[in-house]
Amino acid sequence: MSRAGYRVAIAGATGAVGQTMLSILSERDFPVGSLRLLASERSEGKVLPFRGEDVKIERLTEHSFHGVELAFFSAGASRSKAFAPAAVKAGALVIDNSSAFRMDPEVPLVVPEVNPAAASQHKGLIANPNCTTTVTVMALKPLHDAATVRRVIVSSYQAVSGAGAQAVEELREQVFAWVKGEEAKATVFPHPIAFNLIPHVDVFEESGYTREEMKLVHETRKLLGDATIKIAATTVRVPVWYAHSVSVTAETERKITVGEARQLFASFPGLELWDDPAHGHYPMPAMAVGKDACYVGRVREDLSSDHGLNFWAVGDQLRKGAALNAVQIAELVLEVTRPGAG
Repeated sequence: MSRAGYRVAIAGATGAVGQTMLSILSERDFPVGSLRLLASERSEGKVLPFRGEDVKIERLTEHSFHGVELAFFSAGASRSKAFAPAAVKAGALVIDNSSAFRMDPEVPLVVPEVNPAAASQHKGLIANPNCTTTVTVMALKPLHDAATVRRVIVSSYQAVSGAGAQAVEELREQVFAWVKGEEAKATVFPHPIAFNLIPHVDVFEESGYTREEMKLVHETRKLLGDATIKIAATTVRVPVWYAHSVSVTAETERKITVGEARQLFASFPGLELWDDPAHGHYPMPAMAVGKDACYVGRVREDLSSDHGLNFWAVGDQLRKGAALNAVQIAELVLEVTRPGAG
């Protein structure tokens, strides 16, 4: 790379998040001086384009991070646990997209618009939240700052791409099978996902909640800095290609009117208010694909609570839910100024 900048590595470069991260680094003109793409042995030697050049993929090992200043991890929790400490030891700032370190009290969990100060407490490692948590907390944060959120009920509607490329292909194959009148076969998901909803994301725990649901609970509390918030979650996989949606009921200490809530949402960085139901304006996954913002709409009073609001939020889980948030964390910590920003 001829451009002056940071020595960057991406672990899990061939996955959907890794490739989205490459695009975002380029889009935001992040100062990449050199780039190392890391993946499993089966991808070793292949190339991926970046800023007009082909970058050869190397096998991810504990020796991959010599000279690296910034390492993005999107290779899954097991690989993060195995290799992220080696990257930190080599002197790299690690931003990890997996669940491996999110609830570690020594590791900051960061959404830059929500809790930027937490990033400064890092010891070489910063965790990226679960994608559904990020979409949810982006909308909760302005309410929490204004009136202190005390209770949240959230149901997610999660796109198949959140489960990987094989899940996307499974939905495609099931749609074709349905058109042909053939049986839809399920291998990635426990049941056919085409024209169906599956209230089962990740594994079930003894409590009856899934691990994904408990991520929403614990990560939201950590991001908002309040362990006393009561949260109940239901996560659902839906036959949508990209972008996650959430239906949220939030109770606050003092009443927030619909008008005030709309103003809070509209003025919060990274959120866009899209709330004119009478004219068919409300957030939908299709409108969020490829976008950096999270969209909020269907804002209304909760008829069952004096201090409650209901709203609907949507975000591209590969961008703000993962890759974009990681790059924004790097910009925050390294004090990178985007050209033309501000």
